[in-house]
Amino acid sequence: MSAKKNKVTVEIYGGTYPLKSDAAPERIIKVAALLNERMRQTAFSNPQMNTTMVAILAALNIADDYLRLQNDYQQLLRMLNDK
Repeated sequence: MSAKKNKVTVEIYGGTYPLKSDAAPERIIKVAALLNERMRQTAFSNPQMNTTMVAILAALNIADDYLRLQNDYQQLLRMLNDK
């Protein structure tokens, strides 16, 4: 049996997107707000970029943050296991 899909409409960088997800609506909204903010920051720093370029650079920055956090987490686990 599949989990209930939540439907939420979010606004990201001036566009409206209807989304379906297993995640809680509050989480979907929070994720969309993060992406929207990153895209706005990216566009502000790089006003010559088109929307696609802004989205790709924002996604790359978010992926970099994720990988850094993942690495930090692994280091913490190693430190805890070494004790």
